[in-house]
Amino acid sequence: MPLYEYECQQCGRHFEALVRGTAKPACPSCQGTDLTRLLSVFAVGGNGAAASGASPCDTCAEPRRGTGGCCPMH
Repeated sequence: MPLYEYECQQCGRHFEALVRGTAKPACPSCQGTDLTRLLSVFAVGGNGAAASGASPCDTCAEPRRGTGGCCPMH
């Protein structure tokens, strides 16, 4: 059952809804059904290392760099 993000065109509210099959969600604020499905935040982005400023390990690409250019595991 996919989780989608929507914006209601009637009241402007952003919300998430679990959608089964061909079911059409309604806005929880105004019950409007004129909705725009938005791109989910979790579906966009990188591996997190660049965003956090951490450099990956030279051996295994683990984002927590330790001494000697490697993560604490190496």
